[in-house]
Amino acid sequence: MKQVITKSLQDILSKDVISFVLKVGFGSILLWIILLWASWDLYAGMIATYIQKIPFVGSLEWFQSSGAFLTALIVGYMFIIITISIFTSLYSEPLLIKLAEKHYPHVPVVGSPNITTSVILSIKAGLIFLLLFLFTFPLIFIPILGQVWMLWLWSILIKEPTAYDVAPLFIADKKKIKEKTKKSGIIAMIASLFNYVPVLNIFAPVFAQILFLHQILGKEK
Repeated sequence: MKQVITKSLQDILSKDVISFVLKVGFGSILLWIILLWASWDLYAGMIATYIQKIPFVGSLEWFQSSGAFLTALIVGYMFIIITISIFTSLYSEPLLIKLAEKHYPHVPVVGSPNITTSVILSIKAGLIFLLLFLFTFPLIFIPILGQVWMLWLWSILIKEPTAYDVAPLFIADKKKIKEKTKKSGIIAMIASLFNYVPVLNIFAPVFAQILFLHQILGKEK
């Protein structure tokens, strides 16, 4: 795993990866700035209603006043992370192939993930993540437990889409894909650490894909 992480960190600093991440990341940020700016009153009203329904603290006046804006920012941040994950899933194939050719020129491209399935998996992961996040929102304020819980939630967002987007490019055997994807949860959690740092969070989905790329192809050498 150490070698996988080292190679992935080297790749994440390459011109091709940085260019891709900037396009996907700042494109997603700009999209949500426009959407939330245009519908802020509606969005803020929905957040206020959500705040009131949070058990134990939702009825507290100070939480309704001071917590609403903070919650609006946090939920908006989550929307951006979800969108970055979806866009990365959709557009990263040429980048992954280029990185594979650089490190593992002997490994042929044998297929391509179905774009419809990829979109469905990304949206499903996004919805599961968002629902769990909204229903367990108070947990994130608990020291240590909240951070671990949030890391696990973020890993849900990229685990299944990452495994599907990378493995079928280089492995045709479904049984072998299943075997190779056993560590996808650990890889997703490692990549999700980026989400704790604003701006660097835009690297998380593609870092997960690069980690997974080296995990499945490094042992093929």
